Amino acid sequence: MYKNYIFDLYGTLVDIRTNEYKRSLWENMAKIYSMHGAYYKPKELNKAFQAYLDEQVDAVPKDKYTTNPEPQIEYVFQRLFTEKGVPCSMELACVTGKTFRALSLNHIRLYKGVKELFEAIRSHGGKAYLLSNAQRIFTEPEIRMLGIYDEFEDVMISSDEGCAKPDIMFYNKILQKHGLDPKESIMIGNDYITDIKGSYEAGLDSIYIHTEISPEIKGEVLAKYKIMSGDVFELIETLFPDMKK
Repeated sequence: MYKNYIFDLYGTLVDIRTNEYKRSLWENMAKIYSMHGAYYKPKELNKAFQAYLDEQVDAVPKDKYTTNPEPQIEYVFQRLFTEKGVPCSMELACVTGKTFRALSLNHIRLYKGVKELFEAIRSHGGKAYLLSNAQRIFTEPEIRMLGIYDEFEDVMISSDEGCAKPDIMFYNKILQKHGLDPKESIMIGNDYITDIKGSYEAGLDSIYIHTEISPEIKGEVLAKYKIMSGDVFELIETLFPDMKK
């Protein structure tokens, strides 16, 4: 039995659908910027957003990552104001980013069994950690809204660290920060590359759980356990055989 359970978030614990390409998103965001005096047409805003995001990726200090840099997207939202000559505090940039996220969401919810999963970990003396490729300004409000923020000993998000899974540096950061023994720890995720291959290279056992939003598998799944049904209750029984019915 493991002591430390390191989780991916989206597609593993949280069922989410977003669409950042829909016309209404960019139409509404253009209105929001224009209301602050930063006048954009929707297509212009979309193009500028993508360009500034690419520049932020390139600007991540090279000592923060090995293979997969991760920017902080709030600086993109801020620059979209300042490039139009409108001063923008970080508070306004973050609020604008959260608005963008809310407008892009089609739905977000916990998978069935997630609350029972955390209960099982606690009852067996384990600790849960989050290791997510995500943006803090999106993810922290979402997991608080879903009621699972306090289930984790730590919430490590790629935008804070400057690197993203499967970069081994991201895995090493959580192991080193909390003094976790890889032999006592397991990664749980729905992506056979970022979650499973990455954790394998970091010396961790893993469980692959295949959900509707898992990427197509085009190679070997280097997981110790595989839950192809996407059923979190099956995951619980795999981790804790004493809980099998």
